[in-house]
Amino acid sequence: METYEEMLEEALQKVKPIESRAFADRFEVPKAQVIGEGKKTIVNNFRQIASYIRRNPEHLLKYILRELATPGVLKGDRLIMQKRAAGEMIDNKIKSYTEEFVICRECKKPDTEFVKQDGYLFVHCLACGAKHSVRSKI
Repeated sequence: METYEEMLEEALQKVKPIESRAFADRFEVPKAQVIGEGKKTIVNNFRQIASYIRRNPEHLLKYILRELATPGVLKGDRLIMQKRAAGEMIDNKIKSYTEEFVICRECKKPDTEFVKQDGYLFVHCLACGAKHSVRSKI
């Protein structure tokens, strides 16, 4: 009969090591498909981006419009802003949104949801169970 240490060693050899790069490859937000039309900027895949990060498009819309200090409207899958903005700038704003409202601060995974408790908004991680308050109010 095998000893506990031998069985443990055998089990450890069978377990696959976790690679930190696998997570980075798994969660990559789609780039914004930006079209400039006169003084307006149109993001064609806005709802797709919101769906990918599993957030309400209205919440993401408020954040981006506030950050870019411009009026805008959501029509179908597209975001139409009343200001010229570069695609890179919009991608940076979406990245900062995901860092603030999507990525868990403890385990750095995107498997989170919003939870409202006593009038405050929290980000609850479905992977590790951590819960932290949202720093900024939209």
